[in-house]
Amino acid sequence: MCYKIALNFEDGVTRFIECKEGEKVLDAAFRAKINLPMDCSDGVCGTCKCRAESGSYDLGDDYIDDALTADEAKAGLVLTCQMKPTSDCVIAVPTTSTACKTGQQKFAATVAEIASHNDAAIVLELDVEAAAPAFLPGQYVNIDVPGSGQSRSYSFSTAPGEQKIGFLIKKIPGGVMSNWLERAAVGTKLELTGPLGSFYLREVKRPLLFLAGGTGLAPFLSMLEVLAWENSQQEVHLIYGVTRDLDLVLVDEIETYAARLPNFSFATVVAEEASIHPRKGWVTQHMPAEVLHGGDVDVYLCGPPPMVDAVRKHFDDSGVKPKSFHYEKFTPNAVAKEAA
Repeated sequence: MCYKIALNFEDGVTRFIECKEGEKVLDAAFRAKINLPMDCSDGVCGTCKCRAESGSYDLGDDYIDDALTADEAKAGLVLTCQMKPTSDCVIAVPTTSTACKTGQQKFAATVAEIASHNDAAIVLELDVEAAAPAFLPGQYVNIDVPGSGQSRSYSFSTAPGEQKIGFLIKKIPGGVMSNWLERAAVGTKLELTGPLGSFYLREVKRPLLFLAGGTGLAPFLSMLEVLAWENSQQEVHLIYGVTRDLDLVLVDEIETYAARLPNFSFATVVAEEASIHPRKGWVTQHMPAEVLHGGDVDVYLCGPPPMVDAVRKHFDDSGVKPKSFHYEKFTPNAVAKEAA
């Protein structure tokens, strides 16, 4: 038996390795030619200390307290030279991928379908030529735009392991990707780099509040699909905010999760004053107290910078501090660097 281990580096790069049953993570990484930080490899120095963000594992008792204290172990810190996974795991590595002599992965895909949604967005589906790339729900890739010498960043809207990978792309007049998609043909080959990003679904331990702005809906579709696969019983509420009525896309797809996830609910909000939508304004104006659970909630937010800043200010002003708060700002051309 092998377990899939996601190594998330500080520079946003994620690499996946296979760890055999009873094998230590440090050894599995070395087999994959990834040099995780280490010195003694005997549980003495603490150099290989990382954080396990999800999954189960055995640390044994062959390390000293100076290398990893009981409090650190309880908080999820691990020594990769001692850690033997007993399930798939996600590990945060406190250094860059280049420092570990690895880097971003590149892969090829071909255009399978291009579907336009009003003048607001385009759904792009790709067939991956080799095995579908491993990624964490919520992460993104850089897609090279043919003939432009430029790339654009888009979050996966599909779940890991699917036959096709999908993206929800905002239509931008004169945009490099938008212009190319107008004339792109099915079967065209594309080059992609990734997965990337520290915005992804963590282990679900409490109610979830998803806040999506515009095409920031994409990563939540990936997360919802994973939650449906896992038959999650946890409460999940999505608030999907847009500027205009025409910007509300894939609502029918969101509705399918109400049948597949027993404790899923959602609300759509339109900011434009002239809208005929029943809920107008900003997502912060349609965030009832019951979905915040007095702070016992994990909040995920993906949207343009003004939305992210407004939500953060709302939490500060209201005095509600979520148990965890993960967000990603994006601009029309690329995923912004700020994520938490």
